[in-house]
Amino acid sequence: MRHDRHGIRLIDLAELQLASSETARIINRDIVLELIRASQPISRADLARRSGLGRSTISQIVEQLIGENWVREGAMGSLPRGRRPTMVGLNEDLVAIAVDIHPKQASVALVDLNGRLLSRWPVPLTSDPEASMRLIIDCIQRMHHNAPRKSTEGIGISLPGRINPTTQRLIFAPNLKWADFDIKKLVETRMGMPVMMENDATACLLAELTFARMDGVRDAVLVAVAEGVGTCVLTNGQLVAGHNGMAGEFGHVPIDPNGPRCGCGKKGCWEVFSSSRAALRYYRELRPKGPSVPFQELLNLAEGGDSAAAQALTMQATWIGRGLRTIIAGVSPSMILIAGDLTSTWHRFGPVIEKEVATLTLAGTPPVIKPTHEGEIARLRGAAALVFQRGARRTNSTSETSSTTESA
Repeated sequence: MRHDRHGIRLIDLAELQLASSETARIINRDIVLELIRASQPISRADLARRSGLGRSTISQIVEQLIGENWVREGAMGSLPRGRRPTMVGLNEDLVAIAVDIHPKQASVALVDLNGRLLSRWPVPLTSDPEASMRLIIDCIQRMHHNAPRKSTEGIGISLPGRINPTTQRLIFAPNLKWADFDIKKLVETRMGMPVMMENDATACLLAELTFARMDGVRDAVLVAVAEGVGTCVLTNGQLVAGHNGMAGEFGHVPIDPNGPRCGCGKKGCWEVFSSSRAALRYYRELRPKGPSVPFQELLNLAEGGDSAAAQALTMQATWIGRGLRTIIAGVSPSMILIAGDLTSTWHRFGPVIEKEVATLTLAGTPPVIKPTHEGEIARLRGAAALVFQRGARRTNSTSETSSTTESA
């Protein structure tokens, strides 16, 4: 155990694994892949300069990435003199099918390795999980059939609930209200592709880490606001799963024992005051004879001058800010990201949330509060990122196993 600038580092002898030369090769490969993502198109010489690796090492890694279908060569670069370099970039024909599930509707999208949505379709859902999944699978099949020239790496699914990392089954989804149903097995059986599932807040944060370049941010929390409130925690550069994958359920921390009953069965959870449903409830209380509207329409009404809608959204923003105190006190992140449809009118939410956070911060400066500005797209891109990251790890694992076998 030793101290460094990130705190105390503990060596766990129960999970001791010495670094090997293959481990170093995998790390270098991942660094080069991220450099290509961030700076494409880029030459091998520039990769060597930026990474500090030798040119021969860079050439080997790039050839490996080309062979694995992650990278491809493109146009020739231009230099004032000498040999023109061949530029490399991510393979845009490598795609993932991303699924984002909400209680009443899902979205299915085809996402490329750069995080671009190539197509997207809505799928209405029923209260029956098996019937709903059949509708989603039908959409996945159509999307896959309509992209014959693309290489599909797998299927990623974002869910409003928690996934047990060991069993890969949905174990907690109070707003979705699906019983213990094996989503992964059903989709894999029907599609014959690997399926990765994750909580929607984790998917949003994964999208930020993968596509939005959060270099240097090691401690952050993402709060996804929709029908419920989900959170994902990044600590010392690592996503925190916790026991049974339940870490970060701040939305179900009670903040008022006399408050409304939550979908989880308890009263006064942060979610019942801060979610989109809460804002709609505030609006109905302020305007009982007004129309029943979806959340996006509530945002539009507020922008159009409806004072009750504006007041309802201010109440929601206030409670979001108040609930962040638990996160700040418990995790102390340097940054808090807010995701959801509400970010489209951040000028309305941001100042209220920031004021509450500044008032409630125990000591020091408050964390930076930022919107993701992507709404539902963040979940889809995160589901795709989950596929790409798992695919890369699978490739690494295969390489390591092959290397071990050859050495033996």
